[in-house]
Amino acid sequence: MEEPNKKSVPLFFFDFIIFLAVFSLFFGHYHLKHEMDWETIHYQLVLSVLVYSVCRICGFVYNQVWRYGGIQCYMRLIAVDAGASIIYLLLQRGLPYYPIEAVKVISFTGCLTLVTLEMRLAYRYCYKYYDQDNFLGAILRMLLRIFAHGKVEIKRMDTSTVKKIAIVGAGKGGVELVESLENNARETYLPMCFFDEDPTKIGKKVNGYAVYPIDIAGIEYLKEHDIHIIVLAIPSAKPADKMRIYEYFKSNGFEVRTYDYPTLQMPERKRRIREFEIEDLLNRDSLQVVDESTSVYYKDKKILVTGGGGSIGSELCRQLAKMGPKQIVIVDIYENCAYDLQQGLLFAYKKKLDIRVEICSITNKRGMRRIFEEYHPDIVINAAAHKHVPLMEKNCVEAVMNNVFGTKVVVELCHEFRVGRFMMVSTDKAVNPTNVMGATKRVCEMIMQAYSTVEGMKCSATRFGNVLGSAGSVIPLFKRQIGAGGPVTVTDKRIIRYFMTIPEASQLVLTSGAMAKNGELFVLDMGEPVKIWDLAENMIRLSGQDDIEIIETGLRPGEKLYEELLVKSDTLEKTDNNLIFKEKEEPVSLEELKEKLDMLKAACDTGLDDEVRRVLHIVVPTFKKPEEVNKHVG
Repeated sequence: MEEPNKKSVPLFFFDFIIFLAVFSLFFGHYHLKHEMDWETIHYQLVLSVLVYSVCRICGFVYNQVWRYGGIQCYMRLIAVDAGASIIYLLLQRGLPYYPIEAVKVISFTGCLTLVTLEMRLAYRYCYKYYDQDNFLGAILRMLLRIFAHGKVEIKRMDTSTVKKIAIVGAGKGGVELVESLENNARETYLPMCFFDEDPTKIGKKVNGYAVYPIDIAGIEYLKEHDIHIIVLAIPSAKPADKMRIYEYFKSNGFEVRTYDYPTLQMPERKRRIREFEIEDLLNRDSLQVVDESTSVYYKDKKILVTGGGGSIGSELCRQLAKMGPKQIVIVDIYENCAYDLQQGLLFAYKKKLDIRVEICSITNKRGMRRIFEEYHPDIVINAAAHKHVPLMEKNCVEAVMNNVFGTKVVVELCHEFRVGRFMMVSTDKAVNPTNVMGATKRVCEMIMQAYSTVEGMKCSATRFGNVLGSAGSVIPLFKRQIGAGGPVTVTDKRIIRYFMTIPEASQLVLTSGAMAKNGELFVLDMGEPVKIWDLAENMIRLSGQDDIEIIETGLRPGEKLYEELLVKSDTLEKTDNNLIFKEKEEPVSLEELKEKLDMLKAACDTGLDDEVRRVLHIVVPTFKKPEEVNKHVG
């Protein structure tokens, strides 16, 4: 439905007519009672017209688009008129004529505002329903011609392309979706009804649409009216409830989609109807850990992010960009990812963000020193690392050289150039590691903790679990396997993992880094772990291909059946953020660290992966073989 008249409705003219009518009705009896002569009434009229008109103009009442006006538009009018009544009361006291009592001015203002609001609501109603092909539609078109000063054409929605939808959730999210669809002339979705489980809403109407229960009666209504698409608009619902509703409608043959709606927990979410993704159905709630104090900490700082083009590093840069930093320096060895991130941020923030890209490996000390000399960062976040467990089992030398000695290079340069804060991205696999990758990250934690004892150094590290959608994570793998028709491969039916989203992981790093004093090892309470087998089953159901087989392939080298975050450990301390904990751990001395690193360097110089693995077991006493850990799992 297109806008009936592209010219602005002359609301000021209509308001003037309303003002004259209300003023005449309200104050006319003063003249009849001989309390005011005509001259006094004329002066009061001129003064009141000037005061209320100027206040409405200065209060931007006429800048509102009233046909789409929400509650904020109406509250603005009420507030402006209330202010105008106070000014009018004060000014008219200075006239050498009969002053109007305060209670009568307030009553006049209330009546004037009410009639003005009614006129705007009538206009909005006419605009919203004028295209109905019935007697009511004809009346509304006639009124709209008066409002719009012109011909009103009926624009019908193309029924050949329209998609009828039913909306689950007759609350704020559902109502907002309905209004956005009705106000969009090019929208192809046509809302038909609501579904809800709230007994106080069932059987009633919300925004003119009937609310049905989620049961067989509702299903019959959908089939009767040829509705095939269900849209879930319940952003606050728990994933388990979403899964239950999804499966109910899916099992009855309907296409189920979801509506993204900004919430306090997810303020950056964009409004859109989209297909369901497995992240929507994981049995975990989204976390929002960044607060105002975190944003203030990074504001006007020069921040260097190593591995800035990777999954976590790039999201760190996106989150930092929102906080008003003085400069972001992206350091990565892979130029394509770094370039894409740079262009995306420049497009989003244009000249408001100073962002630089440097292509360099963190193991290249000469190259990294040049970068530190050029930018002199205030904060360094080390997100560069080799992280793929099976690959690092086969390439132990490279894992140690990049993860361990690359981190050592960055930390040493932070000390040399007096960087205010060094923050390191770690992993749950560093806790009682069973693989080379986890062991190298544990050594990185030792480096961080040892250097935290050096004067002038402030260091911290943050552990988190598996990241949804990151490069090499299980969900993209399952999607590819399902897309190819299966089978879906799971290494072991018993295997469990903790999951979080990329934004959550990045927010955790930034929040914990901002609250860190020195030497802390932070851990996030990630809730309940997820069984990978259940995850595969849910993804297959989500795809609609129920015939896809899941097969066990056996644990990979270095893989254990569960990951440990130690959130329930007695060695943890609480922080001001109830989602973040601190690991109590005594740092190794710089002398002991040097001894361990010298052993690792000598092992790497042999070029033998087995020798490096052997030395890692000595350097990291908690490094166990996976067989030793997995045998205790039933």
